[in-house]
Amino acid sequence: MQTGDRRKHWETIYSTTATDAVSWFQPDPIQSLDLLRGAGLTRLSCVIDVGGGDSHLVDRLIAEGLTCVAVLDVSEAALSRAKHRLSEHASVVQWLATDVTATWSVTPRDFWHDRAVFHFLTDAQDRARYIERLRQTVKPGGKVIIATFALEGPEKCSGLPVSRYSSETLTQELGPHFMLVKHVAERHRTPGGGTQSFLYCVFAFSP
Repeated sequence: MQTGDRRKHWETIYSTTATDAVSWFQPDPIQSLDLLRGAGLTRLSCVIDVGGGDSHLVDRLIAEGLTCVAVLDVSEAALSRAKHRLSEHASVVQWLATDVTATWSVTPRDFWHDRAVFHFLTDAQDRARYIERLRQTVKPGGKVIIATFALEGPEKCSGLPVSRYSSETLTQELGPHFMLVKHVAERHRTPGGGTQSFLYCVFAFSP
């Protein structure tokens, strides 16, 4: 899928579906927070949440006292929701309305968090651009947390095909500069009452 088509698709989703009705909604991103803390998150850490949309992770990071937080999403509508919810706290956050595979930059980050963007990149060139941005953004020794659909997860999400991963295949995809530190399985319960199998992996970056 081309960048423009991807943007149009997600703008439509976020403009027509309530926050708590999308399949990936989490009232509290417990798994992500646990992994971030376990990987050394502190109030002084710099974090980017890729594909953050209107996820509540940014709320929790601000509540923990972080002031170096960026949220990237292809959908302006999603980011607008998050800004509105955060009200005056939104000014703490750097908001990036762009596709992760496009050209963009932020100050170097201690943590890169991505829950459910990478598995939508079914084109090898898009994955290569994602990994290039990843290597440009994360500090040496920084941590990368990526959650994708597991091998037994769905083949499509929001009408789009996805690539499913094991910890081994995701490690292979990222390449030799990313050492797998930990992986965790999660059965995500959707607002509609179904379940989806996710895989969370934590990597250490060594350029």
